[in-house]
Amino acid sequence: MARSLGGLVLAPVADRSPGQVGTRTRFAYHEQDGRIRAEYAGGDVVRGQLAGTRAGDRLDFRYVQLERDGGTASGHCVSTVVDLPDGRVRLEEAWEWESQEGSGTSVVEQLLPDVTSAT
Repeated sequence: MARSLGGLVLAPVADRSPGQVGTRTRFAYHEQDGRIRAEYAGGDVVRGQLAGTRAGDRLDFRYVQLERDGGTASGHCVSTVVDLPDGRVRLEEAWEWESQEGSGTSVVEQLLPDVTSAT
C-alpha cells in the first residue's frame, strides 16, 4: 500500500475545460483511519471539499466545489494511489459529475515543498 496522503499537497498534471480543476488547483489532503478528505482551490475553483474512504490503494470520494463564475458542482471520484519512483505520490482518477453531465479521467501528483532560502 502506498503511504498516507495526510499532509500532502497535490496538483493536476494537465488543465481541464473551464470550471474544472486545473494545474493551478491545489489539493491539501488529510487521512486518518481509512477516512480521506481534502480542501482545494485555485484556477477556476474558489473552494472545494472532498470526503471519502480509502481501502488499500483505492480512494472513493464525493466532491463539491464553488466556481469563480458563482456556479457550484458536485461529483464522485474513484482514485488509485501510486508511489512514483522519485518518492512522490500520484492519484490516477476516474470521475463523474453528479450535478451535471460529464465524466473523465485525470492525474494529480504530489508537489514537493518549495525550498527557498531567505537572504
